[in-house]
Formats: sequence, C-alpha cells, structure tokens
Amino acid sequence: MEECISVFDMLKIGVGPSSSHTLGPWRAAERFLSELKSETLLNRVTRVKVDLYGSLSLTGKGHATDLALMLGLSGQDPEYIPIQDIAGIIKKIEDTNEINLGNQNKIPFYFLQDIVFNKNFLSFHANGLKFTAFYDNDKEYCATFYSIGGGFVVKEERINAKNKSEIKRKFPFPIQNAEELLNYTIQENKSISEIVFENEKSMRTETEIDHELIRIWKTMLECMYIGCHSEGILPGGLNVRRRAFDMHQGLIGLANYSNPQEWLEEIRKTEVKFRQILKWVSCFALAVNEVNAALGRVVTAPTNGSAGVIPAVLMYYLVIENHQAGEKEIKQFLMVAGEIGSIFKKGSTISAAMGGCQAEIGVSSAMAAAALVEVMGGTPDQVLMAAEIAMEHHLGLTCDPIGGLVQIPCIERNTMGAIKAINAAELAMETDAKNAKVPLDKVIDTMWQTAKDMNSKYKETSEGGLAIAVNMSDC
Repeated sequence: MEECISVFDMLKIGVGPSSSHTLGPWRAAERFLSELKSETLLNRVTRVKVDLYGSLSLTGKGHATDLALMLGLSGQDPEYIPIQDIAGIIKKIEDTNEINLGNQNKIPFYFLQDIVFNKNFLSFHANGLKFTAFYDNDKEYCATFYSIGGGFVVKEERINAKNKSEIKRKFPFPIQNAEELLNYTIQENKSISEIVFENEKSMRTETEIDHELIRIWKTMLECMYIGCHSEGILPGGLNVRRRAFDMHQGLIGLANYSNPQEWLEEIRKTEVKFRQILKWVSCFALAVNEVNAALGRVVTAPTNGSAGVIPAVLMYYLVIENHQAGEKEIKQFLMVAGEIGSIFKKGSTISAAMGGCQAEIGVSSAMAAAALVEVMGGTPDQVLMAAEIAMEHHLGLTCDPIGGLVQIPCIERNTMGAIKAINAAELAMETDAKNAKVPLDKVIDTMWQTAKDMNSKYKETSEGGLAIAVNMSDC
C-alpha cells in the first residue's frame, strides 16, 4: 500500500533505548488507551495484561520494553515526559503494585505477572504485542499491535495506513522510490529538499515545518551535549563505561561555554586535522547513543539504535565543513535525510527485527550521506548516489546485541555509520552520477532480499553472533 511518510515520521523525538522495543510499545500503549476511551471503557477497566511476542519478548528486557509499557499505560508522553521523572514513576508502580491507567483510573498492576514475555512469533511481524483489558467482571477488550521499526506502530488491518494513503494523494509530488524523486527534481528544476518541502506543506504550515525541524535539531544538539558531558557506567549489567566524556575532554580543551549553542561555536575553533575530525565525529555519535542507552531523550533517525549517525554528520558539517551554515542548511539536511529514510521504509524495512542492523545503521548512514551531499552543493543524482554508496557497504549487517541491550556493538556502529556516510558523500561529490552502475532503488531491493534471506537469529533476537559469542558474565 502506498502511503505518505512525513519527515516527522522518520525523525521522531522520544526516549531510548530502542524505537521498535521502547518507543513503539509506548506508542502502542497510548493507542490502546485511546481505544478504551473511544469505547467508554477506560474507567471500567479493573485489570490490564500485555503479551509480548517474538523479538519484543526475546530482547524486551534489555530494551526496557516493560518499562515503556508501564509509562505508556500510565498516560505519559515519550516526547515530553521529564527524563528525571521516569525512574520515580516506574518505582511507584513496582512498589505499590498499582498503575494509574491513562492517568485517571487506578487499578492493580503486577508487572512481573501482567507483562508476559512469549518467545513465539506472531505471523504478521516479528515485534508483536497484545493488550487485554478486563472489565465488568468477565468481559475483555483486546487489541494487537506491531512495532515495525522507527517507532511506527500498526495493526494488521492497517486502518491508519489507508488514511495516510488518502493524505498522499494530496501531495504535489507523491514519491514511492528514488527514481520518482529524481524525476521530480528534473521536471521541476528543484533540489530534493525543495520537493520534500512542497509535500510537507500539504500537511503543515511553513511556520510549523520550520519550527518542528529546528526543534528536532535542538533535541539532537542537546543530546550530543549531554552525552559529551556525562560520565559513568551505562545501565543494564554490561558495565559499559561511557566514552564520549573522556574523548570530548581531550578534544575540547579549556574552552568556555554554558549551553549547547555556545559549545558548538567553541568546537568550530578547535584543531581540525584528519585524526581530530575522526575523533569529533565518533564522539558526537557515541554521545547520542550513550544517552539513548541510558533511557535519555533522542531523535529516531530512523531508529533509536541508529540515532547517532545523522546528528554526528550534521554536526560535522556545521563545525568542520561550513562555519557559516545555520538554520537554512539544518532544515535542508533534515528534510533530505527524512525523505531518503522514507524511501527505504517503503521499499524495504527500517526494523532490525526484520532486516538486521543493515536496516538501522545502514539506512541511517544512507540518510546522512544523502543529506550531506545536498548541503555541500551536490546535484540530486549525486545525493541519491551517496545514499546508494553508504547502504551498499552495510548490506548484510546483522543485529546481535549482547544481552539484548543497545550497547554492544550498537553504540560503536553509529560511529562507523557516520564515518561511512561522510566518505560516501565525498565519493559521490567527486563522481559524475551519470556513470553510476547501481541505482539506489536496486540497492534497496537488494537490502530487502538480503533481509528476507537472513537467519532470524541475526535479527535482534540475541540468539546468534556476538550476542552468544560474548556472555554477560564475560563483561
């Protein structure tokens, strides 16, 4: 089914550590509450049970799926909840064995019994979850959702997708694949970001688009800032020490600043030899994903596990490549990145549970490479070529998180994805795209075929690869 996917669908503000295992279930809980309200059942509910299936069950503990469900059922919003309040809300539910459903109906809730981890998979998608509300003594209201990656949540009947298909019909430039996008840029003599902007205006005012894009960037910048100034051990039991703090200390020196924007300006003054550039880009990516692993606020880009690539590459552009760049270039970058991500989602997947890590780090690297080429003055076909190069060299990348945590190898993979994105952008800029042998759409098709052929134990189940080669006890 062809449906509209906005830039703001691909770049969502939320809480870590996982878009499919944390943000998705959280949003599913919100949708379940909405259904209960529409059926006038919310205040009649006496008990709620949640069944998790497949990948959500196998790595849900490590991805805080159970915590996300409790927060969602409590009526909390992942985009706006104060991060410092999360631990207290969870502790109160666990201590009292009670949850305030939708923030208006207190009911008994025993999280060890009422959140059930079932290892079997539902047929529609690897990330399934079923909510059951009990009311009026012996009655039940059930709803099954699927967290399909990037914080997207669907039902098997795809009612919302049908609505989005209607919205897409109003787009001046409906896009399903890279070839269509390129044809529009040629036909209209516009850049990719200009085409995307016209489509976005079908859903929002120009002021709203500008405001939301900058809000996304400020969230990314704050996330990098927090990560670079936080030290200690990440939660989860692997005893992973934060590295961005020490790396940042060695790079920033004795600079004086008091907020993220001043920090950005100070970085522009630092030494920019090749090794320092590699370190800065890696530091930015590490910072984001360490915040993500600690249940901090990040932007899915296109997922939480790959949230560090796009901020790192955009920050690289701002502090290394173009010191004069500002909001105009930031908005261009994010619009192009979002559109490339949506093309991958339409043609393949952005879910590691479906496609392995190629669907997360690979896609984020392609998004960042494409966006970087546009802001550096590349042509639309060079933009698409950069995305193709970046993905081509992530094909087949598996997802094998140790202990089901988005820490090893996930955090480091963001640094690699960011560096590959910059390299892909440079290659594309130095190439006549007319000589390209592999179009982006072919790579997306190949990625999807690779995903379907990949053994399930390498798809975010922690049943293969590093996840079993390295035990929690080894860490």
